[in-house]
Amino acid sequence: MPTSFTVVPVEAQGEEREPAERDGQRQEEEEEGEEEDDERERGSGDGVARESSPFINSAEMDRGNMYEGKNMALFEEEMDSNPMVSSLLNKLANYTNLTQGVVEHEADEDSKRKEVKVPRMGTFIGVYLPCLQNILGVILFLRLTWIVGTAGVLESFIIVFMCCACTMLTAISMSAIATNGVVPAGGSYYMISRSLGPEFGGAVGLCFYLGTTFAGAMYILGTIEILLTYISPSAAIFKAEEVGEETEAMLNNMRVYGTCIIILMAIVVFVGVKYVNKLALVFLACVILSIIAIYAGVIKTAFDPPDFPICLLGNRTLSKRSFDVCAKFTESNNETKTTTLWRLFCDSSLLNATCDDYFSLNNVTEIQGIPGIMSGVLADNLWSAYSEKGSIVEKKDQPSVAGSEDTKMGGLPYVFTDIMTYFTMLVGIYFPSVTGIMAGSNRSGDLKDAQKSIPTGTILAISTTSFIYLSCIVLFGACIEGVILRDKFGEAVDGNLVVGTLAWPSPWVIVIGSFFSTCGAGLQSLTGAPRLLQAIARDGIVPFLQVFGHGKANGEPTWALLLTAGICEIGILIASLDSVAPILSMFFLMCYMFVNLACAVQTLLRTPNWRPRFKYYHWTLSFLGMSLCLALMFICSWYYALIAMLIAGCIYKYIEYRGAEKEWGDGIRGLSLNAARYALLRVEDGPPHTKNWRPQLLVLLNLDSEQLVKHPRLLSFTSQLKAGKGLTIVGSVLQGIYLDKCTEAQKAEENVKALMGVEKTKGFCQIVVSPHFRDGISYLIQSAGLGGMKHNTVLMAWPQSWKQTENRFSWKNFVDTVRETTAAQQALLVAKNIDLFPTNQERFTEGNIDVWWIVHDGGMLMLLPFLLRQHKVWRKCKMRIFTVAQMDDNSIQMKKDLQMFLYHLRLNAEVEVVEMFENDISAFTYEKTLMMEQRSQMLKQMQLSKNEREREAQLIHDRNTASHSAPAIKASVAAAVPEKVQMTWTKEKFVAEKHKNKDSNVSGFKDIFNMKPNQSNVRRMHTAVKLNGVVLNKSQHAQLVLLNMPGPPKNRKGDENYMEFLEVLTEGLDRVLLVRGSGREVITIYS
Repeated sequence: MPTSFTVVPVEAQGEEREPAERDGQRQEEEEEGEEEDDERERGSGDGVARESSPFINSAEMDRGNMYEGKNMALFEEEMDSNPMVSSLLNKLANYTNLTQGVVEHEADEDSKRKEVKVPRMGTFIGVYLPCLQNILGVILFLRLTWIVGTAGVLESFIIVFMCCACTMLTAISMSAIATNGVVPAGGSYYMISRSLGPEFGGAVGLCFYLGTTFAGAMYILGTIEILLTYISPSAAIFKAEEVGEETEAMLNNMRVYGTCIIILMAIVVFVGVKYVNKLALVFLACVILSIIAIYAGVIKTAFDPPDFPICLLGNRTLSKRSFDVCAKFTESNNETKTTTLWRLFCDSSLLNATCDDYFSLNNVTEIQGIPGIMSGVLADNLWSAYSEKGSIVEKKDQPSVAGSEDTKMGGLPYVFTDIMTYFTMLVGIYFPSVTGIMAGSNRSGDLKDAQKSIPTGTILAISTTSFIYLSCIVLFGACIEGVILRDKFGEAVDGNLVVGTLAWPSPWVIVIGSFFSTCGAGLQSLTGAPRLLQAIARDGIVPFLQVFGHGKANGEPTWALLLTAGICEIGILIASLDSVAPILSMFFLMCYMFVNLACAVQTLLRTPNWRPRFKYYHWTLSFLGMSLCLALMFICSWYYALIAMLIAGCIYKYIEYRGAEKEWGDGIRGLSLNAARYALLRVEDGPPHTKNWRPQLLVLLNLDSEQLVKHPRLLSFTSQLKAGKGLTIVGSVLQGIYLDKCTEAQKAEENVKALMGVEKTKGFCQIVVSPHFRDGISYLIQSAGLGGMKHNTVLMAWPQSWKQTENRFSWKNFVDTVRETTAAQQALLVAKNIDLFPTNQERFTEGNIDVWWIVHDGGMLMLLPFLLRQHKVWRKCKMRIFTVAQMDDNSIQMKKDLQMFLYHLRLNAEVEVVEMFENDISAFTYEKTLMMEQRSQMLKQMQLSKNEREREAQLIHDRNTASHSAPAIKASVAAAVPEKVQMTWTKEKFVAEKHKNKDSNVSGFKDIFNMKPNQSNVRRMHTAVKLNGVVLNKSQHAQLVLLNMPGPPKNRKGDENYMEFLEVLTEGLDRVLLVRGSGREVITIYS
C-alpha cells in the first residue's frame, strides 16, 4: 500500500541573527562537537555497543554538520549508532546491489573499476528470455515426439500438465520469497537457506548444484546424439561389428566425445566466461527459430504435407538405413528383380530363395509419415503404446499375418525399441524440460527492479513454455504417424530427426538449431554450477567445501569448475540421455519442493519480516506444489528419490553437527519457536506422572574473579547424568548491580556456554546479577525455567572451604539453599569432592556405585544410579544397595523385601542389609561434639568482637568529622549522646576502654572452655560417626557413594553444627553424592 509523506520544514529560532554571529556560534559548536567526539570514543551514553547498520558508515558522516542544529540535541549522544532518518533514507536511496556472477567477472576483468553501474536489465531481457532459454531445450527436440508416440496424446498431456503445474506452483512460491527483500545472486540456494536455515539451505543448495551439473551432462549428451545420429553418423569412432551391438557402440562414442567436449567446454568457461554470456542470445535465437519452424511446418501440413514415406512389412516398421526401395522386387524391362530389402530377409537374391516367414506372409506397403493436421491421425495417437525393450515398432490398425515365433529378428531391418517404456519412466525423462525456472532469480543482482521483474518474467516464461509444450503434444499427435513418433532416432525416415521432418523450410533448421541450443545450455550449466558451489562454500556452512570458495584473482571459481567438470564426467560415463534425465529430475524436484516448503512455512508462521510484494500466493498453493514435487519424485523413480533424499539428509546432519552456526532469521527457527510455544502451553503446569519423571536439573556453578567456572567436573557429571535428555539449566550468580556488571555477566555466560559445549552438556545458561549472593540463588531456584519446563532438581557442589568465613558461598548460603529447595518441593543433589569425579573421557572398567538407603524420600536414590549407568563412564559399574537395620528389624526379611522391590522396579543390583545396633556414645563422639560447639561459640565471640571494633572505629570517625564542623553543632551533639560517649579522647581513656574490652573477651573465652555439649548435638554426632564407620567399612573403595542427605535443623542456631554433621558423615570417602528427595515418588513398579 503506498504511503504519502509530507515534509514540513521547521524554522530555526535564531534565523534573525546576523551571519557573523551564526558563523561564530557554528565554530564554537564544531569545537564542542570535537570534544563530544573524543568523549564518545572513550564511551558514550549507557556504554552499550550497538549493532552497526550495513547501509550506514558512520565514520564517513560529517559530524560537524550532523550536530549543527540544536533541534536534535536530545539525541546527540546516540547519533553514531542511531542516525538521523534523513541520512538513513539518503544512504538507502543511493544503495545499489552489486552485480554478481558473470557481470561481476566482466567488470573485474575489463577495467577493475570501483564504481558499479546501476543494473539496467528489465523484465523481458533479464528474466523472460533467460527462463525461456533454460526451459526450452534438448528434451523438446530429441524426446518429446517419442513421448507423445509412446504415451499417447492424452497421457502425454497429463505428464506435461503435471510437470508444468509443478513448476508454476513453485514459481508462485519463488516469486513470494524473491520479492520479500533483496535477493543477491545464488538464486534458489540463497532463498532456501535464508528461509529455512543453513542446514536445509546447504542440503538443498548442494542438491541444486548437483542437478545443474547433471543437466550440463545431459545437454552435452544431447549435443553428441544430434552430432552422431543426425549431422555426421560417419564421425562415430566405435562401429557395431555384430548385430545387436549398435547401442553399446553408440554409448562408447558418447563417452569418448562427451569427455572431449567437457574438457573443451571447461577450458572455454575458464578462459572467457564473458563470451559465453554474450553468445547466450545467439543460442536463444536458435531455440526460438527452431520453434517457429515447427509451427510453420504444422501450418504447411494442412495444405501441403511433406513427403516422408514409411516402409511397412505387414504392420512392422522397417528401418530405411539399410535399403532404398520399399518393395520386395521391382519390374524393369519385363524382368523381375529382387531388391536390397529382399536380400535382407532371404538367403539369396533369387526369387526361389528361402525367406523369413513373416516376410513371405506379409506385403510391403508404404504410407506417409506425416499425413498432416487434417488427416485425422490424432484419433490413432490418442492412446498409449508402451512396449518391452527390443520389441518392434508396429502400426496398430495395419493388417498382418503372424509368422513362426522362433525366427531370429536380430539382423532384420526392423525399427526396435531400445528401452522398456512405462508411464512413470516417461515422467522422469520429460521433467528436465520444464526446469530452468530459476534463471531469472539467479540474475536478481542484474535487474533494474527485481521485485517486479522476477514474478512477472518467470510466470510469463512458464506460461509461454507450457503453451508450447502442450500445443506441441496435440500438434505432433495430429500431424505425424504413430510409428514415426515411436521411432526415437528417426530410422524409418532415413535417419532424420523426427521433429525435423515436420519443420519448415527444412529439417536442418531444427537439427542445427537444436545442436547449438544444447551446446549453449551445456556451457551455461558449466558457468552457473561452479558459482553456485562457490556461493555455498563462501557461506562457510559446509567446512569441507571451503576450498571451493577460492578461485582466480578476479573471483572466478577455478576449483569449483574442476569439481563440476568431474561430476559432469560421471553423467557422461553413464552415456544414456534417458538414464541421466531422471537423476537430475530428482535433484531439481527436491530443490523445488523446498522452495514451496519455505514459502508455506513463512506464510503459516506469519513472521513480521514476511511482507512479499508479490501478493498472489497462498500457503495451500505452496503445500500443493510441495506435495506434487514429492509425488513426482517417487513417480519418476522411487529408488533415485530415496538416494537423493539420503544424500540431502546426510548433508543436513553433517551441517548440523560440523557446520558453522549461522543465524539468518530463517523460518525453521520461527517454526521451532512456534512449536516450542505450542508444546509449552500443552505441557501441564503441574508435576508430571511418576512414569515420566526424570531429574530436570538446575546446576548451580561457582565462578572465580575471571568469570571462569571453578568446578568444571560438575558439568561433566551433569552430562553423564542427563545424557542429553530432559531439561538442564546451568545457573550462576554474580554479586553486584546489573548496570555495573552487565559486561561481566555476558562474559560469564560466554564462558559457561563454551564449557557446556566442551563437556557436551545440552541445556540453557542463566546468569543472575544480584546485590546479595544469597538472593541470587533464591531467584534462580524460584524463577528458572518457563511454564511446565521448570527444574525439579538442584545440583550443586559441596562448599569445601565452608569453615572460612570470607568464602562467599559460606555455610549459611548453603544451608539456606537446602531449606529453599525443600520449601520449593525440589530434589537436591550435593556432589562432595567434585574435582575427583570422572571426566566424560574417562571410563570405569570395574567398581561399584553404592547406594545407602537410610530413609525413603521418593526413590531418587534408586533412579540416579540407573541413569548414570546409561553413560559410557559408569556403564561397567555394578549397583549395590545398602540399607540399615535397627535393633527391632528382621534383617533377613528386609533383604527379601528389598530384593522383591528391586525386581518389580526392573533394577539389577546387589542388596545388603547392614545391622547397626544401639550402643553407648563413645568418648570420641562426646569430645568431637564438644569441640564443635566450642569452635562455634568461639567464632561467635570473635565475630562479635570484630563487629564491636568496626562499630567503634566508625564512631571515632563520626566524632572527628563532627569536631571539624561548626561549634554549635558540636555542642548540640554532645548533649544528645550518652555519657559513655565523649567528644574528645585522651590516651588514658583510650587505653582504659581497650582493657575493658579485653577483659570482657577473656571472660567470654573462659566460659567456652567450661561449657558442656548439647545432648541433641551429641546424639546427632553419634549417628554421623557410627554411620560413617559403617559406610567406610563397606564402600571405601566404591567409585561413587550415594547417601541420604539429612535435613537442616528447624532451629537456625544449629546451622553450623549441621555442616559439621555432614562433614563427619562423609569423611574418608572419595566421591559422594548427597541426595535429598523432593518428597514425591519418582520411580514406580507399574508399567
